Amino acid sequence: MPVGNGRSEELQLCFTPTFVEKEVKRNYYFSPKKKIPSLTYVDKSTRELDLEQQREMGFFSFLGRVLFASLFILSAWQMFNDFGVDGGPAATELAPKLHLAKSHLSSRLGVTLPSVEVKQVVAAIIALKGVGGLLFVIGNIFGAYLLAVYLAVFSPILYDFYNYGPEERHFSLLLTEFLQSVALFGALLFFIGMKNSTPTKRNLKRTPKPKAA
Repeated sequence: MPVGNGRSEELQLCFTPTFVEKEVKRNYYFSPKKKIPSLTYVDKSTRELDLEQQREMGFFSFLGRVLFASLFILSAWQMFNDFGVDGGPAATELAPKLHLAKSHLSSRLGVTLPSVEVKQVVAAIIALKGVGGLLFVIGNIFGAYLLAVYLAVFSPILYDFYNYGPEERHFSLLLTEFLQSVALFGALLFFIGMKNSTPTKRNLKRTPKPKAA
């Protein structure tokens, strides 16, 4: 009987899947917070296919953010160019709507609200739309929050369909614009929810390697 035969059988036993699985369980038995890694073997072609799919998803995600944010960025750029001394056409259009909204809130709350300069409101809108749009393009969640604040605060003021009757011409136009803002606001909420539910690289914990037997 050869002397090394027993040693060879022992080495074969050490590399059997059952033995490796038992060793992994033994090493992680006293650590309930650590999960036992599954013994899944992925070949090189599968890994390359997954990386290619991730690159395609990243490209389409970036393209979608650019198209979405372009609506706010271009609008902010136009308002900035027309800002002038008095705030431009945006201030002229916003002034009566802002005064009407202030009157409604004052009558409902029973208090006198402080006066706000329309030019400052226009500057705040430009900042929210411009900075929020640029941050949203690079995937920053803070940009989505800025755009969501703009839509939540200023959409009811700009698209005041409730001040017109259903038979008036402005009612349908303003209602359509308001519903589009609601849809954009819903898309931002979806983006924020996806960002908060996706673990970041910092939150991902490295799976510890099993201890050597």
